[in-house]
Amino acid sequence: HVQLVESGGGSAQSGGSLTLSCVAYVSAGGNFCMGWFRQAPGKEREGVALVSTGSPNPYYAESVKGRFNISQDNAKNTLNLVHLEMNSLKAEDTAMYYCAAAYPACTMVGGGVPLGQRDEYKHWGQGTQVTVS
Repeated sequence: HVQLVESGGGSAQSGGSLTLSCVAYVSAGGNFCMGWFRQAPGKEREGVALVSTGSPNPYYAESVKGRFNISQDNAKNTLNLVHLEMNSLKAEDTAMYYCAAAYPACTMVGGGVPLGQRDEYKHWGQGTQVTVS
């Protein structure tokens, strides 16, 4: 069982910053992946930043590399907290952002980086709107 609780988001001006947070409550410990997807109107949902609880190497979409930073705190075995710091925001970052988890396992490539296959992410938060103007 997984419960995701999101916070953060809102509006920012171009070049500004916002931070999203998500807490995952899981029924049993282990290594799994979680992070953020986003969906803009008329576009498909895409992975933005993802991280494995067992690896320090995250996945970033090309469009956010160098601007977004994902960090996590999994000091408790059944609780994982993830933050997404979004800097140098652009209008094209405007979207609904969803916290998601691939639990109890996920596919990773070299270096423990999550592959980011959307089909693996079965657990979703309610979404939070980010608007950049």
